[in-house]
Amino acid sequence: MVSSQSQRGQHLILRGREYVPGVLFSITIAMAATFVSGAYGGPTVLFALLLGMAFNFISAESRLAPGIVFSSRSVLRIGVAALGARITAEQVLGLGWSTLVGVAAAVALTILFGLLSAQALGLKRQFGVLTAGAVAICGASAAAAIAAVLPRHEMHERDTVFTIIAVTTLSTIAMVLYPLAGHLFHFTHGQTGVFLGGTIHDVAQVVGAGYSVSPETGDVATIIKLLRVALLVPAVLSISLLARRVEAAPAGQRPPLIPVFLLAFIGIVLLNSFHLVPSAVQTALSDFSRWCIVTAIAALGAKTSLAALAQVGHRAMALMVAETAFIAVFVLVLVHVG
Repeated sequence: MVSSQSQRGQHLILRGREYVPGVLFSITIAMAATFVSGAYGGPTVLFALLLGMAFNFISAESRLAPGIVFSSRSVLRIGVAALGARITAEQVLGLGWSTLVGVAAAVALTILFGLLSAQALGLKRQFGVLTAGAVAICGASAAAAIAAVLPRHEMHERDTVFTIIAVTTLSTIAMVLYPLAGHLFHFTHGQTGVFLGGTIHDVAQVVGAGYSVSPETGDVATIIKLLRVALLVPAVLSISLLARRVEAAPAGQRPPLIPVFLLAFIGIVLLNSFHLVPSAVQTALSDFSRWCIVTAIAALGAKTSLAALAQVGHRAMALMVAETAFIAVFVLVLVHVG
């Protein structure tokens, strides 16, 4: 008995040592991306992807490969779980039921639109769900979370990397153009906040666009955006359950009914909602989440070659532009009607 436990302990230590070089490699790229972003501006996630892809030629090196795979999967899920530190039930409910229903409808209908549009364009349904989920919820973080529960296939990493690059690029463009649209339609500061928070993909770009208009717009946009982040839980759970039903897996290989990282996300949100998480811990978890996601995306980039990415094609880009336009028009109508 003792010998068996000792052997298992030694096995875990050996497995941990296998991961160290690749994890350190991914962290180094994440640190470089953070430095470049801080020094010159621009999305950290996009820099992490591009720098990671620049080192694709060494990612398959035997000592690095296990840690890079671990970073792109397990570290990613840890980072998504820690995102719960940004959200409380009080923030979400404070928006009012009409706003809650409207934003939830925008997210659900955008994902449905992406699924149907992907089929119409001759692309995989999984790709439509992945891209639309990234557009509808919270950009790169949503793409990473959804990719973690979708069935894996030979182009899984390539599709995920393409989605992250495209959604980050489109989000940056929206950050510049959408505040001008609010002015064009003569929105109030609050209405502009709802529009920006309900349409721009990434949290950082929402904050940048909102506070470039006014403090009120920035506050409203951030809360609306956090609502979309909160919808990551039901969206990923629904996608996970549907994937289990649609994709038959060999006996004994089915994924858990509810992914563990999703349960952790919910648990952190609940603790945060009951004010059981000190503000210092919230800040630490938020920073930890950001570092985990940037590290995971750096590893994901390292696993992807430019040649493979070039094979995605113009239809995939057209799909993401269409999804972005769909949610923008939907929220625009929602703001006008409200």
